[in-house]
Amino acid sequence: MSKQPSLAALAALVAPPAGSPLWRKDFVFGSGTSSYQIEGAAFEDGRLRSIWDSFCATPGKVLRAENGDVACDHYHRFDEDVALMADLGLDAYRFSIAWPRVMDEAGRPNAKGIDFYKRLLDSLERRGIKAYVTLYHWDLPQNLEDRGGWLNRELAYRFADYADLMTRELRGRVAAWATFNEPWCSAYLGYGNGHHAPGHAQLRWGAQAMHHHLLAHGLALPAMRANDPGAQHGLVANVSPAYPVTPADARAVTLFNAYQNAWVLDPLLRGEYPADLWALWPGCEPLVLTDDMATIAQPLDYLGLNYYSRAVVRSTGPDSFTWVHPEGVERTTMDWEVYPQGLQDILEQFKRDYANLPPLVITENGCASQDEVDASGQVDDTQRQTYVRSHLEALSRAMQNGVDVRGYFVWSLLDNFEWAFGYERRFGLVHVDFETQRRTPKLSALAYADFLKQR
Repeated sequence: MSKQPSLAALAALVAPPAGSPLWRKDFVFGSGTSSYQIEGAAFEDGRLRSIWDSFCATPGKVLRAENGDVACDHYHRFDEDVALMADLGLDAYRFSIAWPRVMDEAGRPNAKGIDFYKRLLDSLERRGIKAYVTLYHWDLPQNLEDRGGWLNRELAYRFADYADLMTRELRGRVAAWATFNEPWCSAYLGYGNGHHAPGHAQLRWGAQAMHHHLLAHGLALPAMRANDPGAQHGLVANVSPAYPVTPADARAVTLFNAYQNAWVLDPLLRGEYPADLWALWPGCEPLVLTDDMATIAQPLDYLGLNYYSRAVVRSTGPDSFTWVHPEGVERTTMDWEVYPQGLQDILEQFKRDYANLPPLVITENGCASQDEVDASGQVDDTQRQTYVRSHLEALSRAMQNGVDVRGYFVWSLLDNFEWAFGYERRFGLVHVDFETQRRTPKLSALAYADFLKQR
């Protein structure tokens, strides 16, 4: 990283005030990616077809008909990418394993695919970077979707087999395991409204798919803990606070919280689904068998939270609401409002709502912006620099108010394949030229590195 950031870039990530809990020596700073978004090597070394391969091949599903066949070519360039992480001074790297890469259609291990992750861990270990590993970041093998996917209860048991395999193969080398990243997105966007793979759009299917995700999580935990007792074991949820347009819209806030947050967190932490969700979606309750909720509600070592923005909502009936699009506010290229106070608010809300809230990790926080390499070879992503600074300040305030947060990961390390938006939306600390695969650390990356050095 030979380029030096401008003074403005360095100032954008000012150090927290003296005494901030962010200065704790055991607080983990990192960045993250996911398998389908960066690995490429789509069908190399025995990797199976995934639901995202199929979704991308379906006309009209992905912007400009783009796909993850090559993506960031991380499968071949991982050592270069880990060297970038070391240059940034990251404590940890959060990545996901591609289920289609590590097992064949009969459910047997694929040694070549597993070896890739062992070599990636070797590279991280050489540079002293901790591994935070997610088992499922949405790339289900297509052959399992052909058998019903997450609508088929049997898949929960197949996931437990997969989790057992990977925690045996990689035991002792992973700091923290997550069963799932954002089951809300996988279940609701994949089965409830069709925006993501596999593209189904029935609310009741979304609810049943969610139940099977959470059941799979619970079924997997015992073997994961037995196989790798030195690691932390948890799950990652995407969360967002809601704010009413007027005091009369309090019911809208309650319904949004059930839909966005409690749908995942109540089963995990209370052993039940929120009743308000079925008021919002009458008749969509999933089939729940005896002992399912007890299986789901096993204690977690940590809970990962992904935060990007807030929701402003208005009631449209006694059990319905709609989103309101505030005017005159800063937005990212995802059209998401920049609202750092929401991070503090949602963390403090969960502390109030859940007496058994486990330690938290902010596993994703970041923004998509218009990023281009300028004539000097730099990428001056001013919005991202300010975004990270303001959210770290909000996180510090929540921690000072008693919320137990153990780490913070910027999303994402690299510009990557942004699902249905293809390569248009750039979230990375590092700019990727997808034609040449050239990596260019943005000024936000250099500012983040400078911030980490101050510790």
